[in-house]
Amino acid sequence: MTAGVVGAGTLLAPASPASAARQVNWDVLAKCESGGRWHINTGNGYYGGLQFSRSTWKANGGGKYAPTADRATKAEQIKVATKLYKKRGLKPWPVCGKKAGVYKKASSAKSSASKKATASKKGTYVVRSGDTLAAIAKKYKVKGGWRTLFKLNKDRLDSPSQIFPGQRLRLR
Repeated sequence: MTAGVVGAGTLLAPASPASAARQVNWDVLAKCESGGRWHINTGNGYYGGLQFSRSTWKANGGGKYAPTADRATKAEQIKVATKLYKKRGLKPWPVCGKKAGVYKKASSAKSSASKKATASKKGTYVVRSGDTLAAIAKKYKVKGGWRTLFKLNKDRLDSPSQIFPGQRLRLR
């Protein structure tokens, strides 16, 4: 119940796997956060099914729907949560974000070609869900590891801990 928590620093190591392709099951998260009650206000400073603080709600565009999340519809709460998730992943929900079932199961209709590593002979790699710079550097034997990989791609990466599926990275 801590959607209002805000990070205070920048992570300098590639700790977060690429996860933009994963879809959150907001109903599972809400069941953990609020018992699945989308219009809950218990007076603890967190509101709605996903337990937004007032400041987090407004900072992520919720104010255009309602003053607090408990007064917004489920769909509006999910829109705001999706915006927050794109910025911070599941970090605003540190306990419930780790529960089984929070991510929707991936489609099994993916072709075997899309499951294969996407390194080309030209020395580039297309990031897949679950990748980290450290793992990519190790797999493709990049001398200097993730730090070198980050330097090679400084023009396309804001942080070594934030890579996203579909990004094309230089390996050399």
